[in-house]
Amino acid sequence: MTSPMLSKGQNVPLPDDVDRIDVVIGWTESEIEVDASALLLGADRRVGSDADFIFYNQPESTDGSVRFLGTSATEEGAQARIAIDLSAVPVNVHTVALAGSVGIGTFGDLGKLALRVVDAAGLSLAEYVTADATMESAFVFGEIYRRGGEWKVRAVGQGWESGLAGLAKDFGVDVDDAEPETGDAELDAAPASEPETAMPVEPVSAEPGGQPQQAPAAGARTSGRGRGVRTAKRALKKAKPLEFKLAELDTWQPARLFSVVGVGAGEEQERRATSALIGTMQAVRPFARAVCARMGAPVGAFEGYVEVQYERGESKVIPDAVLKVSRGSRVWTGLLEVKTGNGKLKRDQLESYLDVARKKKYDAVVSLSNDVPASPGELPVEVDRRKLAKVALRHLSWAEVAHEARMLLSHGGIDNELQAWLLGEFLRYLDHPRSGATEFVDMGRHWVAVRDSVTAGTLRAGDQKALTVADTWVSLSRHLALRLTAELGVTVKHVLPRRHRADPAARNAAVAERLAADGTFEAVLRIPDTAGDLVVIADVRTNKVRCRTVLDAPNEGSSGRRMSWLIRQLEDAPGDVQVEAVFSERGNEACEHLATVRANPKALTDGRSGSIVSFSLEQTFPMGNRRAGTAASFISSVTSATDAFYGSVVQPLRGWVPAAPKQPEQMQSEAAVSPE
Repeated sequence: MTSPMLSKGQNVPLPDDVDRIDVVIGWTESEIEVDASALLLGADRRVGSDADFIFYNQPESTDGSVRFLGTSATEEGAQARIAIDLSAVPVNVHTVALAGSVGIGTFGDLGKLALRVVDAAGLSLAEYVTADATMESAFVFGEIYRRGGEWKVRAVGQGWESGLAGLAKDFGVDVDDAEPETGDAELDAAPASEPETAMPVEPVSAEPGGQPQQAPAAGARTSGRGRGVRTAKRALKKAKPLEFKLAELDTWQPARLFSVVGVGAGEEQERRATSALIGTMQAVRPFARAVCARMGAPVGAFEGYVEVQYERGESKVIPDAVLKVSRGSRVWTGLLEVKTGNGKLKRDQLESYLDVARKKKYDAVVSLSNDVPASPGELPVEVDRRKLAKVALRHLSWAEVAHEARMLLSHGGIDNELQAWLLGEFLRYLDHPRSGATEFVDMGRHWVAVRDSVTAGTLRAGDQKALTVADTWVSLSRHLALRLTAELGVTVKHVLPRRHRADPAARNAAVAERLAADGTFEAVLRIPDTAGDLVVIADVRTNKVRCRTVLDAPNEGSSGRRMSWLIRQLEDAPGDVQVEAVFSERGNEACEHLATVRANPKALTDGRSGSIVSFSLEQTFPMGNRRAGTAASFISSVTSATDAFYGSVVQPLRGWVPAAPKQPEQMQSEAAVSPE
């Protein structure tokens, strides 16, 4: 099914059988954060009360019908999500305006912006792409609105230069950023204000197919407000980890909160991991928020229950856990199915949970396993999509759970020492092999056969085993991006060609074709503020992992000076790094090891004509060939090579920044003379 591509001002009806949708706002520059928001508007296109403004500080409407789910990284950049339960939107709400804002810079810095509406199964219902933004710091992308008893989507594309606060005020929200920051308890409480009658404004056009309706005049506000809404973000805080200093020997280990003694496999392993996860989420609220956001749950008080039994016909269904998130009168419920180790999710099991969830009017079924989806939103198991009409199916990997925990511990978000220790103990448990919650350790049962076929030269791109291994490689590439994101505190993207982002079959076919042709895999990782992408190439025929980055040379000075500029930055890099200099004359390149260039900086420039325009740096590492494990496995070798190359080569590099233009000497002399 292909979703309609909307142009500015165009609208399309939503299917009658769709009650729940997610609105996804996407952008490509992931280092710039876009905050999504929604405004619940009446017939006069104004909010009924401040509680009708849904954003990061007020993430859910009073009735729970509209929820801000936060932001996350994607293969294309980043995205923010808003969930809407159309069946629960109050009758006095005629329009849900979907907006975004940036705290630094403008939307013109982001290039193309996308609004996508998807159903509970992840199928796209409508899409709007625009590159019209210039100096705006807030932008209304589109609207979900009622017309003639049905819901429709309209593309708007209207911007504000006054930011989130200005946009909110123009729709009648009372903004007061002068108030001191509130604590978690107040932020987690449901808005208490009831919808109030807005002050009348001038009539606006309501033509569904015409130009976007104009927002109310700036400065307008609804009546009867208190102190207003605070749009300023709270600063992230970071707790100091607890230190244990009295051990007499380095071999002494602090006691574990989550013991690994006696952990077996199968059900026992799954139960322990499930209990550790839910216990930590109940104790560490920021962690619960982060994990719940990936499940599509709202921000609120989290509770989890294990071994709950449900009747399904003559049999019983027992999910690993029941998840509850409450905010005001709204309670979100999900059923959790957990797998650890090599355990695989089963279609019939998930479908039985979907049946129970639909009967109980629960919101979602969540699967959690070591399967890392090749791209966000992909499911490791296909189910009957008819069962997803009323219930969402979400998948999480243990790698993503660990990623959220590391992000909070390393880069702020927890200001309580005891909570930081609890979360650290949970990570300590996940990192132990007995937990069964491995991040990514297995290339799958077809790896050995495919590896041997590559070596023998008998592999063909259409081989189903090759396609399966290709999908696993893409999952490994995403795992590398997640690991670096958690370690560095910035969003690292696994870069894919645009045609492969929404077409897993074409993506896997392209990976398999390259593997059959030259025996290599390739992953491109884009890390903010680095001089160039980190490219990882696994060569199965030579048993080598090659890591490479390319950066532009300075555009001024001699080739010798450009060479010296690079060598100074690679002071601590290994001598076996290959340095290739590309000159301005076509086909003119030179390559030597860094140790040689250090000893003789002219090794790459002597006898060469033209100027150096770019450098390519590459390092080779041994490749493991085992399908799983930690010592000599393929995955471990790729991971360690990526980490080593980033730390020693990519991290210290900075792109060339030219000096500021100089004034003519005469102007400098005149400026130095003070007027009498």
